[in-house]
Amino acid sequence: MDTSYTVLARKYRSQDFQSLIGQDVLVKTLTTAINTGRIAHAYIFTGIRGTGKTSTARILAKALNCLSSDRPTATPCGVCENCRAIAAGQHIDVLEIDAASHTGVDNMREILDAVQYRPTNGRYKVYIIDEVHMLSQSAFNALLKTLEEPPAHVIFILATTEIRKVPVTILSRCQRFDLVRVPVDILKKHFAWIAEQEKIELSDGANELLARAADGSVRDGLSLLDQAIAQTGGHVDEASVLNMLKRADRGVVMDVMETVLSGDTATALEKIDSIYNNGADLSMLLTDMMEWTHWATRMHPSVRMGDVVNAPYTADQRTKIREIDSHITLNTLSRLWQVMVASVPEMQATGNPKQCFDMLIVRMMHIAEMPSVAEIIKKQPTAPVAPVAKPAPSTPKNIIVSTAAQLATELQSAKEILLYSYYTNNIEVSDFSDGKITYFDRGTDTDFEHKLLMWLNDKTGHTWTLVREEKSEHVQTVSEQKREELKSDPLIADAMSLFEGAEIVGSTK
Repeated sequence: MDTSYTVLARKYRSQDFQSLIGQDVLVKTLTTAINTGRIAHAYIFTGIRGTGKTSTARILAKALNCLSSDRPTATPCGVCENCRAIAAGQHIDVLEIDAASHTGVDNMREILDAVQYRPTNGRYKVYIIDEVHMLSQSAFNALLKTLEEPPAHVIFILATTEIRKVPVTILSRCQRFDLVRVPVDILKKHFAWIAEQEKIELSDGANELLARAADGSVRDGLSLLDQAIAQTGGHVDEASVLNMLKRADRGVVMDVMETVLSGDTATALEKIDSIYNNGADLSMLLTDMMEWTHWATRMHPSVRMGDVVNAPYTADQRTKIREIDSHITLNTLSRLWQVMVASVPEMQATGNPKQCFDMLIVRMMHIAEMPSVAEIIKKQPTAPVAPVAKPAPSTPKNIIVSTAAQLATELQSAKEILLYSYYTNNIEVSDFSDGKITYFDRGTDTDFEHKLLMWLNDKTGHTWTLVREEKSEHVQTVSEQKREELKSDPLIADAMSLFEGAEIVGSTK
């Protein structure tokens, strides 16, 4: 039995920068750095699985050690002893370390002890640490110093799919490159080329399905292509790929969405039964329905995006989507999307996905029929609204002050504490008539007359005149008058007689 078959993902692994697809920025930067001699001592490659992190690391190792030139070259020959050994993973100076199985600090110490020795066959010793985020914290700490200042003959290349799990102290010592998802059109060209090399019949529809199912990963797409070839014997068409992926045809998905939006619940459930009985994966069907809703939203007339050429639909299907869009609102599409997104965890958690999906269809149909909030408001009867009379602005009432004691009371009520205290303790009022006060001031506040005059004019509503006398006529102040009144009270007089030398110093009245 022939056991020498190599899967497509390994057979067509990129061997040089020119064959590394979908990573133009990365290729340009590394080739320029090599050609100008600006080679960093540490690199870190990050991105989703299957985008070329390990392949890039091997290509870089070949570029640094290729024997076709007396210096590093951006175009390694691929045929010299070093290039062939690196491609086969057998070069003594290029060590590939799986961090998932070498997580401890002891594993890292073994590597760092060997760093001090010069390379045996190449210019550089290259350490490729794959899935570096799996290292323990102590292993990262052990690596820090050497990673910052390694010997001149050592290059570190780290690769990870979880860049957020790598400590910033490691990231700051490396040149970082983010490998992007490979676009669908580039994947299609690559798969078509491989099918040609393998003498396989690959239809355009099948190629489109494989490229989209790969989700930007070259390795995932080649694995699916390998599986499709094994299933069909070399004649890969759209129907076989749909069957392999357990996905419904996009025409079927469009038919389901059109039925849902039409409001025919029984017909929609019958279609779901038929799709399910034919072996379709309901989770994939939900994904396809979400994809349809997304593109229908982007193609809606109110969005004004014009012809969306990147939409994964034929020209006839795009025309059909626009026809459906003309009868529904963006509000409806948005509600459908929210219901489908909420159903994803339900589908994963439920013990019976078919029941969950049937209920999802019913919810979608009822939500699609719901009017928008604006429409509900428009339908509400509007009652005439009686004009609300504005309250007349209130005007403050003027106070009436006719005696010296009454002035003290009003000052206290208005919380003019400083003015009240000075007036009651220092001012001897000899004459108090309407609009005129004659007084003697025992104190030293030269601004008292001005402040009291301003307050009286404002609160009473008419003009006052204050006449200050130069000599005292020995009139009691308001405080002194109150104390005399208290002394004349029999109860207070009795209380004071009990304590020798007692005097009244204040009153709350």
